[in-house]
This record gives sequence, structure tokens and C-alpha cells, in this order.
Amino acid sequence: MTRVKGALRRFWRDEDGIGTLEIILIIAVIILLALVFRKWIMRLVQSLLTDADASAKEIMNNENYLKDDFIPSK
Repeated sequence: MTRVKGALRRFWRDEDGIGTLEIILIIAVIILLALVFRKWIMRLVQSLLTDADASAKEIMNNENYLKDDFIPSK
């Protein structure tokens, strides 16, 4: 009986797998949040990319972009 109690105590105090379990739980929560908010995340990313594309097109279409006075000196 004392061997069983000792084994249970050692098992209860053993923390070797706790770090791995914590990482797995954190990853599971992140995946769950990504699945729950995926539509919102997709809209946000699409909005950011659309804004970046519009800004890039505006810079490329700017007439002053290719002029010598627009290029900063060293």
C-alpha cells in the first residue's frame, strides 16, 4: 500500500509533461480563436491588402515620383 501511495505522490509531483501540455493547450486555444473569428480576420487582412495596393498604385501613378527633385539626395 505504501508503494502505491509513493508512486501516486511521485506521479502527482512529476512535471516533465506539463510544459508540453501547456504548449498544446495554448496552440489549441489560438486555433479555436482563429476558427471563431476567421471571417473577421479575413476581412481585416483583405482590407489591409486593399489599402496597401491602393497606396502603391497612387505612388506609382504620381507624376513627381520619377522627377529628379523628388529623389532624395544622399
